[in-house]
Amino acid sequence: MLQRQTMIYTELSPNPNSMKFVLNFELAPDGLTFDFPTVAATLEEGKASPLATDLFQFPFVRRIFIASNFITITKDDETEWEDVVYDVKKFMKIYFEQNHPVFAQKTIEKNTFVVDVNDSEIVGKIKKALDEYVRPAVESDGGAINFASFDEISGQVKVYLQGSCSGCPSSTVTLKDGIERLLKTMIPEVKEVVAEGV
Repeated sequence: MLQRQTMIYTELSPNPNSMKFVLNFELAPDGLTFDFPTVAATLEEGKASPLATDLFQFPFVRRIFIASNFITITKDDETEWEDVVYDVKKFMKIYFEQNHPVFAQKTIEKNTFVVDVNDSEIVGKIKKALDEYVRPAVESDGGAINFASFDEISGQVKVYLQGSCSGCPSSTVTLKDGIERLLKTMIPEVKEVVAEGV
């Protein structure tokens, strides 16, 4: 079996407890994201990840998020990144060069930006705006955003924030000053955007 050449570089995220580890190959199909807030979540059917399970063996790891070509790790408050980043990168390099799997064989997660035939016209517009204008910016910070629901009566859009966005001190500002303002401007029916499960 050929050994995979693995290059990893790190990027700071707006959340000081989250670090983005960027790899030179795809980890998940474009548009799919996998959020693991606990070690138990890494074993769930449909999103099981041996890689995430192993990363939780580091005692400072509190959350793992995997998307396209990066892994965002959120640590505890006590640990400093400069004390652990080398060990995490070394672990990942060995893991990938030994061709260990990122996901279990049957792992699949729904892409929430896919416009469904049952979606209303407004929901279709919201998903399209999130996918085109919001997702790329959020991913560049090591996170993800997924559509949860839209209430046509109140005009409230609910989204899921994942990765470095989850628990980030600036996520509320991003949500209200960025995402909410954009959606309200583009889609007049939208009156408010709130985050689920943050």
